[in-house]
Amino acid sequence: MRRLLFRRTRGALVLSLLLAVAGCDGGRHDDSVTIMVPWSGDEFAAFHSVVRTFEKNTGIRVNVQVTRALTQQLDAAVGAGAPPDLAILPSVGAIYTYADRDKGLKPLRRSAETFLQPFQGLTKVGDKVYALPVKVDVKSLVWFRPSVVGRPSGPAGLASFSRRHSGAWCLGLESGPTSGWPGADWIADLVLAGKGVGTYEQWLSGRRSWKDVSGAWRDWRDLVGASAEHASTRVFSAAAAGMMKQPPQCSLAHGALSAMGFRPAQVQQGQYDFLPSSGTRRLEVSADFVGKFTDGNPGADALAAYLAGSAAQQAWVDQPAGYAFSANIRVTRYRNGGVQQRIADLLRPGSGHTLCFGAADAMTPDVSAAFYRAVLTYATQDGPDPSTLLTKLDRLQSKLGDAGRSPVPTDRLCASP
Repeated sequence: MRRLLFRRTRGALVLSLLLAVAGCDGGRHDDSVTIMVPWSGDEFAAFHSVVRTFEKNTGIRVNVQVTRALTQQLDAAVGAGAPPDLAILPSVGAIYTYADRDKGLKPLRRSAETFLQPFQGLTKVGDKVYALPVKVDVKSLVWFRPSVVGRPSGPAGLASFSRRHSGAWCLGLESGPTSGWPGADWIADLVLAGKGVGTYEQWLSGRRSWKDVSGAWRDWRDLVGASAEHASTRVFSAAAAGMMKQPPQCSLAHGALSAMGFRPAQVQQGQYDFLPSSGTRRLEVSADFVGKFTDGNPGADALAAYLAGSAAQQAWVDQPAGYAFSANIRVTRYRNGGVQQRIADLLRPGSGHTLCFGAADAMTPDVSAAFYRAVLTYATQDGPDPSTLLTKLDRLQSKLGDAGRSPVPTDRLCASP
């Protein structure tokens, strides 16, 4: 009897918590939540540690579905009428695609006012919150080993080093169905640095010609030089690992910390360091958002709110591996300090930076896929002239018309935190 009473009391407390977060809607009250995520390795371990705390505190079981082909799996599940309660949306474009085109995304019962810009501005479609940022990254970074490269004098020093050392870049473009994205991110970074925010926003929204950004393609090819050889078939993670070899196979890498594969202890000890990839104080960023695809399970709202809340976010970024960064305004100090804290400070108010979502994150799937393919081709062609490739991209954009333009409001893609 005492055990039964305990269960009932505990159940009442859990239900009260869920009602406080999600409100009483008269729907079903399950004791489990299903969430689809794209993470593996250290990223998944960090996420799962946070989820275990939620399960312990609420008694709600969280069933995690892990897939690297998240969009395809989610589309199939939604189409079959059996979506997960929650899913991680890996791009800002996905929020608007799933919400605007009646593809199953449901409004969340949570305010979005506790997040930094531009992450906050992209949580809403109309006046309703459809997604919450749970993990963010800074992409506009160049990584190096001080013991090999020394202490370069800013981005110009890194560029000078790369031109003096043939094959300096750890460049790999192979990444399964999204092969080409590392180069696409880098070219977008150069567009943002060289053309400014206005042109960048118009280009990635489909309202500016690809030929207008041809200079960024040429700059990329000139910068990577001999490192482009075989890059189209070199796996991205294997290329980045070349910096960790003894002796190193390459010296410089471009991208987010979570993509590099460095061992946490080595980063914390300063064996690897970074510089922003340009001196313009414009940074390309990305985010993973949590969205809801079912109604009637208050546990789904509770888990979404928890994952984006300051307590869970603090615990997440303080994990020794995974290298998560938070858009929650209350998360300001990172236990691991050093490199991770310096990157986090780039996202904070007063940093002087303008943060812009990556081009391929905002583009429609057809356009971003064509962008990736063009990057792969460009890396293998003999000359640095991208005109033919950009003409094909312009033709595709024209053929698609409105269907090829980003569903994301242009004025929300860039902002100062």
